[in-house]
Amino acid sequence: MTQQGVRWTADQVLALAPDAASREAAGRLATAGPWSEVGSTDGGTVWGVCRGGGGGPYRTVVDVADASGPACTCGCPSLRYPCKHALGLLLLWTGGDGAVPEGEPPAWAERWLTGRREDAEAAAGAETAETGAAETEAAGAEAVETGAAGAEAAAGAEAAAGAAGDPSGSVSRARDPVAARRRAERRAERITAGATELEQRLADLLRGGLAEVEQTGYAWWEETAARMVDAQAPGLASRVRELGSTASSGPDWPVRLLEECALLHLLDQGWLRRDRLPQDLAATVRTRVGLPATADGPAVRDQWLILAQYDSVDARLTTRRVWLYGTETGRTALLLSYGAAGRAPELTLPVGLSLDAELSTYPGGGRRRAALGKRFAPPAPVEIRPKGVTPSQALARYGRALRDDPWLESVPVTLEQVVPVPDGDSWQLADASGETALPLTPAFGNRAGLWRLVALSGGVPVQVFGECGHRGFTPLTAWPAGPGQAVSLN
Repeated sequence: MTQQGVRWTADQVLALAPDAASREAAGRLATAGPWSEVGSTDGGTVWGVCRGGGGGPYRTVVDVADASGPACTCGCPSLRYPCKHALGLLLLWTGGDGAVPEGEPPAWAERWLTGRREDAEAAAGAETAETGAAETEAAGAEAVETGAAGAEAAAGAEAAAGAAGDPSGSVSRARDPVAARRRAERRAERITAGATELEQRLADLLRGGLAEVEQTGYAWWEETAARMVDAQAPGLASRVRELGSTASSGPDWPVRLLEECALLHLLDQGWLRRDRLPQDLAATVRTRVGLPATADGPAVRDQWLILAQYDSVDARLTTRRVWLYGTETGRTALLLSYGAAGRAPELTLPVGLSLDAELSTYPGGGRRRAALGKRFAPPAPVEIRPKGVTPSQALARYGRALRDDPWLESVPVTLEQVVPVPDGDSWQLADASGETALPLTPAFGNRAGLWRLVALSGGVPVQVFGECGHRGFTPLTAWPAGPGQAVSLN
């Protein structure tokens, strides 16, 4: 049992898995056969020794009740976190059939738990010192300059934050507000030169006609993206690479390419004329171009319902997105966590539970992205669900969000009383009244989550959280019509 006296569900455990392969492997370890010396405490600690196929046995300990989030250790050599042994042990524990009895942790498990407590105490002391340094830096940055140029100095502030633990004496140099301003100004000049060059390249491309794009090949796009990297504008570089992958990628690629070129042109012009934009829109442009930002919003404490968690992977980075809903404030927030290619990010939160914590928002239109601050208790079960809207209201919400951020792919939305129904070769979520419906994104139609959603509904209206955008609706989590746990659809 956890401190709240409730075991996790299998879905909540599997939501922690870094990938599909880990989920499948964990299922094979969710029986008593491979395990020995298993046990648990009512505080949410589980341990056991798993018979390994190569170099085992592996001692595994999982702590799901720590306020900083679920954590585990295992003697296996896996780079995935959590590994299949930790997930399999948790799945065995969730069964509640006596396979994992309660008891006192063995010495090897207690040593790890003691080390975690000592590390947490040391981190708390370091956080206090770092907070003081950050406040000093923020005060200096604010005194340097306001407006757009002052926000661009976030690059210098980021360097100062990275040097907070440097014992070499470079801290005072990094905190120099004048030096920070000069670095920001130099970077802004390079980005301006890159945006100007990109405008010329787009004009030359469109002047020659989209028919020539097929003959140009991907090398032209990659070379243009490299130029944007040289200009220290990674956001522009990423969008250029996306344009290269759009070209010749389907029967309607000229239309999509022209649309994306128009959005890239709009972003270029936004940067070149950022001093004329409203403050929030200027902050959005800076973020889209690729400048770093800090979570400068006030800390808001709430019981945050963990709505969804999923990863997106490219050749260089694994990005984890976690959606939260404030049960008291009614706000929806996005947490981002990153890991190197092939490695799962450290932040892991179980879908369907509630987290008592503080969040601070980042600048920009909508202010949905947030940084996770102090946690006051481990994730706990909650009966509250997010407020839902109709499909037509969801589309209207996305339209309003585009005014604040024209480059926004989607917005978080909870649909109330909808039924998944087929629509030719695709699917849609229809309002229970039958008057309106939202098409599901083509990518979701190829996932196993579609059939989990159909099975959960069984023709009965359900509540679905997901992302609504110009490509359609992507379901992430669903709740049954009556009482029941959240079901992850990833």
